[in-house]
Amino acid sequence: MNIANLVTVSRVMLVPVIVLVYYSGMPFSQLIAAVLFTIASLTDWLDGYLARKLNQSSAFGAFLDPVADKLLVVMALVLLTANYPSPWFVIPTAIIIAREVFVSALREWMASRNLRDMVAVGFIGKVKTTVQMIAIIVLLAYTPDRPVQLLQLGYILLYVSAGLSLWSMTVYLKKALPVLR
Repeated sequence: MNIANLVTVSRVMLVPVIVLVYYSGMPFSQLIAAVLFTIASLTDWLDGYLARKLNQSSAFGAFLDPVADKLLVVMALVLLTANYPSPWFVIPTAIIIAREVFVSALREWMASRNLRDMVAVGFIGKVKTTVQMIAIIVLLAYTPDRPVQLLQLGYILLYVSAGLSLWSMTVYLKKALPVLR
């Protein structure tokens, strides 16, 4: 296993750690979980950078990286849904999770036909991921003793992320449509 793949695996390994810390009840547990999520999010950039820089791109890494991303994001959104059970939180969360599952399935199906490049991550997908990660970090870090504007920012970013999720899904679907017919 190369260094880039080890970084990706570390992202997967941080998922249960984030959950445990978030629910630990220790002082600053939510803030620590947000910091760990931030570190895990940054490994998404780092593994790709290392794979390119060290010429360590691999089929395993190309498969594992998006799986690790989905695990991290879905875990955090499910975790937060328990904290924010309102439909105002659950609806954008459901949109984001549904999009993640759909696009992952679409990419795997296209890969099975040697057409994965047709649905490679594009600019909108990268912006979506960035906004999504920031929204989750803000929401993980929020506690009632912090300014309510932080919570409002988290919600706004979550809704922007849901919109970008739908937009990017539409872009990928349009690219794949000729093959799907």
